[in-house]
Amino acid sequence: MNDESTAYSVDKRWLRRSFDRASKTYDASAVLQTEVRNLLLQRLELTDLSPRLVLDAGAGTGHAGRALKRRYPSAQVLAVDSSFGMLSAAGRQQSWLRPFGRLCADAERLPLPDGSVDLIVSNFMLQWSDLDIALAEFRRVLAPRGFLTFTTLGPDTLRELRAAWARAGSEHADYHTRVSHFLDMHDIGDALVRAGFAAPVLDVERYTLQYTDVRSLAADLKAIGARNATAGRPKGLTSPRRFAAMQAAYEMYRAGGRLPATYEVVFGQAWAPAAARRSPPDSGAHVSLDDVKRQLRTRRGAAPV
Repeated sequence: MNDESTAYSVDKRWLRRSFDRASKTYDASAVLQTEVRNLLLQRLELTDLSPRLVLDAGAGTGHAGRALKRRYPSAQVLAVDSSFGMLSAAGRQQSWLRPFGRLCADAERLPLPDGSVDLIVSNFMLQWSDLDIALAEFRRVLAPRGFLTFTTLGPDTLRELRAAWARAGSEHADYHTRVSHFLDMHDIGDALVRAGFAAPVLDVERYTLQYTDVRSLAADLKAIGARNATAGRPKGLTSPRRFAAMQAAYEMYRAGGRLPATYEVVFGQAWAPAAARRSPPDSGAHVSLDDVKRQLRTRRGAAPV
């Protein structure tokens, strides 16, 4: 593919299949995701909120939904994910005392009414979305003075793996995209402003995971569903020779007997302005809030589609 923006666009269908397959292995391997999720939820303690409807966008296996229901027991909590497999796994986090709803939907097209949500929490989801579309949708469903808090990945994420593949692929004419490109914190801030959010605040934390070899890193990425979902990815199996070349290139980063994998995590928050924003009349059909509430009263059924 010659068009870089097209090559690095996300193949949503492939991504959903990847997360569906990872729904049974995700929790055991999602060490970084768990730590970042806990930090994201801790930051809510700094904000005085009494939400009526809380949206966990990109809910995965439901741990944030359970924690949000514990933090806001009087609120209705709705876990939204495009992966039915992940939402099915999230059912294991349900409590008869504090249930939360589950809805299978794309964050870029939420089946929710304008201004119906008071708080949106999203951990490691926006990097798989068209950022402008997803933020505009968040802005649409947030009530006046509603709050958005999220994490996503910055451009230094997996920089060692990206560089190793580049070195291995530079000798081959059929080089494809191997690692996703992630947006810089300042670009994310600009996108929040374009979407109409007020008072955006962003900061970055860097984490380094350590591995004995590249195959262990690849296994972890597969286990959490974070495989290469770019449109320009190779469609066939990687040849042993190509993989060996990448492994050899990655070795330059080995220190203390371990291989590092860097993650740049962007934390962001912003408010919806006091004035309500209405959707244009042709923005598409959405379920009513009463429909959402009926789904929320379903405690242990299959995730609505």
